[in-house]
Amino acid sequence: MATALAPTSIADIITATTLLDRRTHTAAPEGWSLSTAGGRFTALDPTPESGMATLSLVARLLREAQEQEGLAAWIAGPGRLFFPPDLAASGVDLAALPVVRAPDAPKAARIADTLLRSGSFAVLILDVDGQAFPLALQTRLVGLAQQHHTALVTLRQPGERASRGSLVSLRGATQQHRVGHDCFACGLRAVKDKRQTPGWTHEELRHGPDGLC
Repeated sequence: MATALAPTSIADIITATTLLDRRTHTAAPEGWSLSTAGGRFTALDPTPESGMATLSLVARLLREAQEQEGLAAWIAGPGRLFFPPDLAASGVDLAALPVVRAPDAPKAARIADTLLRSGSFAVLILDVDGQAFPLALQTRLVGLAQQHHTALVTLRQPGERASRGSLVSLRGATQQHRVGHDCFACGLRAVKDKRQTPGWTHEELRHGPDGLC
């Protein structure tokens, strides 16, 4: 049996830290993952401490879908979009991530409806004010997400009210805090979960490029 060697120099320490960081990025999370979000309507809500944790957690879903050869798409409302280099740095293949710009929330919902009906997508990100979705439209989108086992995720901006109705299956509050130089803990707390007891948490460490922790 091989015995792990303790680091004996600054170079060894840096190498060990790099390997740990890579393992943190690639290990499957216990609570927050594509399997957790698949087939349900998930809402990620910011807190005053969110920073860019929401985008970091979304990046994990996109990366997981692509690693499993599944399709993902991003539907963005007016004035809303991610910083592409940050998603690329998180391992997301931008060439395989179609982005659709919608002029308003109703149009974004119709686009999501069309993409869901195709049955081809593992993840759909709705970066738009979900408060504008009528309950009947939410019902249709949720049914399609369940039918095709698609992770339908809405992103709420600070100041926007939570989506109406009780159709959200998983609602997570995101937060971020610094744990070291250029190292942040990006976390999620399940404030609502129809599949299991709410209150569970997930946290992962990230480095801090511009715009995405």
